[in-house]
Amino acid sequence: MLKQKRILTGDRPTGKLHLGHYVGSLENRIRLQDEYDTFIIIADVQALTTNFDQPEKLKRDVRQVTLDYLAAGIDPEKVTIFVQSLVPQIAELTIFYSMLVTVNQLEKNPTIKSEAEQYDYQEMTYGFLGYPVSQAADITFCRAHLVPVGEDQLPHIEQTRRIVRKFNNLYGEVFPVPEAKISEVPRLVGLDGKSKMSKSLNNAIYLADDEEAVGQKINKAVTDPRRIRKDDPGNPEVCTVYDYHKVFNPEEEAEIAEQCRQGTIGCVECKGILAERINSFLAPMRERRSYYQERPELIKEILISGVERARQEGEETLDRVREVMQIDYAADQDFLAR
Repeated sequence: MLKQKRILTGDRPTGKLHLGHYVGSLENRIRLQDEYDTFIIIADVQALTTNFDQPEKLKRDVRQVTLDYLAAGIDPEKVTIFVQSLVPQIAELTIFYSMLVTVNQLEKNPTIKSEAEQYDYQEMTYGFLGYPVSQAADITFCRAHLVPVGEDQLPHIEQTRRIVRKFNNLYGEVFPVPEAKISEVPRLVGLDGKSKMSKSLNNAIYLADDEEAVGQKINKAVTDPRRIRKDDPGNPEVCTVYDYHKVFNPEEEAEIAEQCRQGTIGCVECKGILAERINSFLAPMRERRSYYQERPELIKEILISGVERARQEGEETLDRVREVMQIDYAADQDFLAR
């Protein structure tokens, strides 16, 4: 019996993490690492569902995401960070789960449908279609109780819950039925003001950006399109920069909004204040990033330690799974006797 409830969360390594990742998930993970036994998966296999033709990027991106986690404040003494492909029990559990899910169920998954449209997939690969099954194995190999997600990921969690209930009903109670822990933080809009912050849309401020890069990007951020001159009254509610003030400068955001409405603060000055606040926010991350960048062997040790623990937990789970499924041949001396 686990003494502490367990969380499984993570990311596909597809490049640098940005402020949207921090606001949407990292900040919550840092807070929860003191309350729960937290596993963070770097889902490199799942990254191949949309980047299967660029496998050479994975090693770099795995290192980058790990460094971003540590710089953001994820504590490797409290959290188990591991690489998905290095835990074979996840792959084995994925195969078993695939027997419990129909193709029809997967094709109706709204997240799969929307991502297929996003990538313009006329035909889906087996791996892409089966992504929710793989994710179910990610969540349950360590018998996680909670999964912090945004609302767009709820169909995946519900698919996991269906798989777990079906498995437990067929073979016996092995897994807790995981619950979604919904993030109540709204998504951070991108610098273009048109969509969420995203690497693919080139509208992001990265956690690894230096002070100059942050200033340059904020200078290009979209503001109230109807405001032409500095002393024109503005509407902060349609301004991307003001959205960022609400998140990264809450002490001054009300005053800035009022000055904007009155036309007593210009967009250039407003952006300059925001750049200072975001750079102050990122300063501790830059210090931690520098520390780990100078110690690449320490990053390697953290991942090795995380993988070892994940494998240990996974093997405990799979021992029980094979037993209840009556395929624990390796433990049956009579079965393998010559």
